[in-house]
Amino acid sequence: MMERTAGAPPRLKARIAGGLYLLSFLTAAFTELFAHGSLNFAGGLVAVLGMVVVTLLLYDILRPVNRSLALLAAFFGLVGLSFEALRLQPRGVNVAIVFAGLYCLLIGCLIFRSTFLPRALGALMTLAALAWLTWLSNPLVKLLSPYNLATGALAELSVFLWLLVMGLNAQRWNELASARRVSPR
Repeated sequence: MMERTAGAPPRLKARIAGGLYLLSFLTAAFTELFAHGSLNFAGGLVAVLGMVVVTLLLYDILRPVNRSLALLAAFFGLVGLSFEALRLQPRGVNVAIVFAGLYCLLIGCLIFRSTFLPRALGALMTLAALAWLTWLSNPLVKLLSPYNLATGALAELSVFLWLLVMGLNAQRWNELASARRVSPR
C-alpha cells in the first residue's frame, strides 16, 4: 500500500489517510461491540494495521512542516499501536491511549503550524490529545468517563473526516515542501 501511495499527490494521501482512519475506527468499534474471542482479536489487528498506514501517511504529509516533530509523532503513534496490538496494559494503565494522546498532541501542533490545513483541525487534535491523556490517571478516567472517550473520538473523527472529504491545499503543501527541500514522496 505504501509503495503505491509514495508518489501520490499530497491531497490524495490526505484522503487515503482519512478513509483508512474511518475504516479502522469502524472496524475497531464493530469488533469491540459485537465480536468476541479470536474474532475480536483479529478485528483489532486489522484496525491497528490500518492505523499504522495512517500514521505513515500523516508523517509523509506533515514532514514539510517540521521533519523532527513529524518523526517523533510517528514514533509515538507506532509505539502506541504496538501496545494496542499486544493489548499490554501495565499496572492497569492503557498505555496505548496515552501514546495516542502524545501522537495527537504532536499532530495537532504540526497541523496548527501548517499552511495547508485549517488551524481548527490542529485545535481538534489537541483536544483529542487532552482527552486521551486523561488515561494517565485511573481515578481521572473514572471521573471523566465516558465524556473523555466521546471527546477524543469525536475530535479525531472530525479531523479525519475533513481529510477524507476535503483533503488539503496541495498548492500550499507543494510551496512548503519546496521551501523546506522535502521531496514530494
